[in-house]
Amino acid sequence: MKTYEEIVNGYRKRQYNTVVDSISTCLTYVDEVAVESGLLEETGILTDLTSSVCGALPFVIIAATEGTRIILGRKPGKTGLKDGAYRMAKTGAALGVGAAVVATAGVLPAIPVTMGVRALFDRFKLKSMTNRRVQSRIARLRELNKQLREEEPPKEEARLEPVCECLPDGSVQALLS
Repeated sequence: MKTYEEIVNGYRKRQYNTVVDSISTCLTYVDEVAVESGLLEETGILTDLTSSVCGALPFVIIAATEGTRIILGRKPGKTGLKDGAYRMAKTGAALGVGAAVVATAGVLPAIPVTMGVRALFDRFKLKSMTNRRVQSRIARLRELNKQLREEEPPKEEARLEPVCECLPDGSVQALLS
């Protein structure tokens, strides 16, 4: 059973995934900005190469990070596959919406829209998983309570023995046992 510290560290690691995914998504838009601003010409092999690489970069980074966690034993294979698929779906949806915004309004409005789509995915997942988490934590607390009751034998009611005595003159006298 996980301790409180392990649970907290697990949630901290999840926030790292969001940062990595956001950076890789932003790199895709940097390519678009470079082309639109004229830093890269629309013709030539460099444009084709950066376009292809930047389009696939977020998915490659997600596959690499999830695969590394599975290989290093930080995550079971089934969980890594689910997490990777969710992150890729979230990134794909964000890129799709971002591409639509780029086509209609330009690159700069696409960045906050893309991040907003990612935030909506995270919010939906958190809300949908809340009930499951609460139920699992209630079960975990019941297990802990049961274990604690099994480990500790019932205590006899302790009687407190006086350690001192008040005398009529107001002084205190220690009792020796």
